[in-house]
Amino acid sequence: MRALSEPKEMTIQVGGMTCAACASRIEKGLKRMDGVNDASVNLALETSNISYQPDKIEAGAVKDKIGKLGYHVVTEKADFQIEGMTCAACANRIEKRLNKIEGVVGAPVNFALETVSVEYNPKEVTPKELKETVAKLGYRLEDKEADGQDGGLSQKEKEQRKQLIRLIFSAVLSFPLLWSMVSHFSFTSFIWMPDILMNPWLQFALATPVQLVIGWPFYTGAYKALRNKSANMDVLVALGTTAAYAYSLYMTIASLGRNGHAEGLYYETSAILLTLILLGKLLEMKAKGRSSEAIKKLMKLQARTAAVEREGKVQVIPIDEVRTGDIVYVKPGERVPVDGEVIEGHSAIDESMITGESMPADKSPGSTVTGATINANGFLKIRAVNVGKDTALAHIIKIVEEAQGSKAPIQRLADHISGIFVPIVLGLAVMTFLIWYVWASPGQFSEAIGKFIAVLVIACPCALGLATPTSIMAGSGRAAEFGILFKGGEHLEKTQRLTTIVLDKTGTVTNGRPVLTDAVPAAGMNEEELLRLAAAAEAGSEHPLGEAIVSGAEKRGISIPKLTRFQARIGSGIYAEADGKTILAGSRRLMESEHIEHEALLPHMTRLEAEGKTVMLIKADGKAAGLIAVADTIKETSQAAVKRLKDMGLDVIMMTGDNQKTAEAIAKAAGIGSVIAEVLPEQKAAEISRLQKEGRRVAMVGDGINDAPALAVADIGMAIGTGTDIAMEAADITLIRGDLNGIADAIGMSRLTMRNIKQNLGWALGYNTIGIPIAAAGFLAPWVAGAAMAFSSVSVVLNALRLQKVKKDKIG
Repeated sequence: MRALSEPKEMTIQVGGMTCAACASRIEKGLKRMDGVNDASVNLALETSNISYQPDKIEAGAVKDKIGKLGYHVVTEKADFQIEGMTCAACANRIEKRLNKIEGVVGAPVNFALETVSVEYNPKEVTPKELKETVAKLGYRLEDKEADGQDGGLSQKEKEQRKQLIRLIFSAVLSFPLLWSMVSHFSFTSFIWMPDILMNPWLQFALATPVQLVIGWPFYTGAYKALRNKSANMDVLVALGTTAAYAYSLYMTIASLGRNGHAEGLYYETSAILLTLILLGKLLEMKAKGRSSEAIKKLMKLQARTAAVEREGKVQVIPIDEVRTGDIVYVKPGERVPVDGEVIEGHSAIDESMITGESMPADKSPGSTVTGATINANGFLKIRAVNVGKDTALAHIIKIVEEAQGSKAPIQRLADHISGIFVPIVLGLAVMTFLIWYVWASPGQFSEAIGKFIAVLVIACPCALGLATPTSIMAGSGRAAEFGILFKGGEHLEKTQRLTTIVLDKTGTVTNGRPVLTDAVPAAGMNEEELLRLAAAAEAGSEHPLGEAIVSGAEKRGISIPKLTRFQARIGSGIYAEADGKTILAGSRRLMESEHIEHEALLPHMTRLEAEGKTVMLIKADGKAAGLIAVADTIKETSQAAVKRLKDMGLDVIMMTGDNQKTAEAIAKAAGIGSVIAEVLPEQKAAEISRLQKEGRRVAMVGDGINDAPALAVADIGMAIGTGTDIAMEAADITLIRGDLNGIADAIGMSRLTMRNIKQNLGWALGYNTIGIPIAAAGFLAPWVAGAAMAFSSVSVVLNALRLQKVKKDKIG
């Protein structure tokens, strides 16, 4: 059993505390976290001192917990591009050093994206100090740039072009050396080769530029790593190629007394190795670029310009210059540039990229519109409400970027192995050399050095470092295309372990708004007349049930007479006069107080109430006219979504504040067998905790402010994207499209991503476990080992990219 690492202390500034109860709540919440040894909160200083195990929990998770409790860590975030990283060991070194800086809350380094997102206390450390710290390690932090949005080449594209030029230069010089090597084999003796290619001085002339020019970055990287008392891939490559080149140079000089003939030259080994490593790096860079395709697709949705009313004129300006309150003109076929409110015009808006709904949504004055949606057929004048980084699209992009740059807990295994890998490989390579030189082939230096080089080269830990982040990038990016936003790699990993799904009723299982469902006329009355009278009475009401009746009558094409008098009777119903009739609409108690005979309607009333519907009795001119039933109906997709969850082996529970009878009726209609009813908002979190104590891993799915505490307490909180901002902030996953099928999709994507990560880790670890002994046994030529090493990294990335091809109907 591995011993726990030394506890780490952290002091953070907490914002939002107003009383001692707040401090107590934060303290208790932190102490319950797995990996936190102790936590204390000082209300006067607004700080929290935390002792935690860094191998069990990251500092960023503490900050997330405080956020879920309804408070915030007073920090700033700086995103940087890292220059100079060559392998996972580099990423680990940078991350560990940044996390040691006083004032840094978290600094996850993403090797695949070559980025780091540093969260820090601005009172204790500055971005300049962060850059200086990393520079001492031999790397550079550059402010993160937009990905070539201005039409020019991004830094990554420039680096790829530079790498391609270096590869061509190296390949041209290495080809004659490869030609001379191939002709040595008996099975290739038929290949013609000019004698001059065997001249050691020509080989020296060809190999030297490759070794000293192309290989120079490996030397500088190795020097910086060793200067900081660590080792990385650069050390392995520099040692291996230098050994081959230096031994060949020695044999070349020795050939001066032998008529220019030299034995045991390894110039081709060093040159071809460097060429293959460059090829592998270039393929890796291109593949990694594809893994962030989701971000690029989202960015392309954003309009580049907007037609804005300024000083009485309409001006087309860059989107960055639009301000809140500006009046924006949107023509048919154009993208809506900002989030806003329609103040003039009528149109249909294609919102499929946000909501997933294929049918355009009708918009008129007072309607809200979302940036990046497409105006289908009418002219609209919009008042800008959210612009720039505050738009819904910008929020989505930010969540996807953070998820792709975050780490899953499973990555700690790979990070730990990468940290000790290179020193172990160096030891194995030296042992291999000594065994061959002293025992297997005594005195055969050239043979021993070849085995030494093969072990060094095949053991590159790049594949191990890429195994997890590339899968998270591809998986979370593909999920975003399905309308599922994971807020971090840890949530992506935890989701696949869920056993129980708790669904809030209103707005989650149901549509969240009442609709007219039934009209039962009394004797002597028809349905149309009943609805006409009920709608006339409710036309003066602002109650959601009244609005549902009016809307339902209008949809049925019923003409509603003008209301001449209206009076609300609090708690029982309404009194109204319309079309020359006196109308009462309300509860059974209202009818009884008015002595209205309604016994014939009671069986219908009991039946409808058993179905979870709200029933109102209608009286016209002193007689019972009939019943009107209104209900918050379940979403069309709820029943199918619940079945999918059950088929995936999950328990589904509905939780609501409604009475037991109504809750059971809704649950039955949705196919849900378990119900927790009559729960007050403040009791929802306690119910989630109770389920967790039973050993369940619980996901809470909700959309309202009253769901936020339960979302925070659950193992995974899922917010319906059509809900409130507070619910979405408290949640770990946002389901943009408001469809319960998103739950199954999220769990399915989590399972697929974790399976992909395990495949990558299995391949990377298996490759080295098998490859190193084969190389040490002498069955791999150094150049073959180099090709295998390049293939391993590329294969891991390509396997991760399979997640980008996942079809929605294949999830779950």
